[in-house]
Amino acid sequence: MKSLKRGTPISARVENITPHGIWMFVKGREYFLHYRAYPFFKGRTPKAIKYVQLFHERHLYWPALDVDLEIDNLENPLKYPLMSKVKSSRLGSAKR
Repeated sequence: MKSLKRGTPISARVENITPHGIWMFVKGREYFLHYRAYPFFKGRTPKAIKYVQLFHERHLYWPALDVDLEIDNLENPLKYPLMSKVKSSRLGSAKR
């Protein structure tokens, strides 16, 4: 989070952590980060998830997780696929 003068709103914060993902409030907008799209948050401690920093008004960083996201990623997730499009081979599924 960003340390600001008293009475100044915080620019980025985690509002809620659910079994399906996390709710974020960033620069006056609310976002839901589902674990399917953002798997690096699943199974992490609430303390690590809640400590987020906003840099340059567009870059989010979780130091404890070493995770970086641009706000554009939250607004336009289809532009930034996080999953590989390469199909994995099935190990041990050779025909006999």
